[in-house]
Amino acid sequence: MRPIHTILCTAALLFAGCADSTGQTQKEMHPTTETMSQYDHSKNPHYSHSDTTKLDLPLTEWKKLLPEDLYYVAFEKGTERAFTGAYWDFEGVGTYACASCGNVLFQADAKFSSSCGWPSFYQPERKNSVLYHEDGTFGMVRTEVTCGRCGAHLGHVFDDGPPPTGQRYCINSVSLEFLGTK
Repeated sequence: MRPIHTILCTAALLFAGCADSTGQTQKEMHPTTETMSQYDHSKNPHYSHSDTTKLDLPLTEWKKLLPEDLYYVAFEKGTERAFTGAYWDFEGVGTYACASCGNVLFQADAKFSSSCGWPSFYQPERKNSVLYHEDGTFGMVRTEVTCGRCGAHLGHVFDDGPPPTGQRYCINSVSLEFLGTK
């Protein structure tokens, strides 16, 4: 019998419709500790790594502030195709934050290789960095994970991860920013 995460990842591949809209190859998209960011946040006044105040912006505002691929995943609950995101196999030392608002989500030392094609973590940075919602789309019952600050869709959490938590936070690379060490 195939593990449930393999089945879910295969199902997600069938339904995923968001690919890299810039035409960049996976290798070109891989961030380094020098570049650290997938996006230009200079025009997003809400982007912060230290402010944890909840944001309640209308979708029209997010649509103006975010690149099309990020908006699609974050606020239309899209999914990037497996094995295409900048961070699915990235191994930098640092922190991962929400690409929409900058909220710190995961530490790199909580990241592990799950071979499903998306970045996987076994625990969030802090209790309120992510929120959980029941998701019954595609005929499955899953737990959606959203940013605890802005509500952006990040991915899903499953109970098939490694110790110490046994959880696997399967997160879209598009929804993440890597904050490396300087």
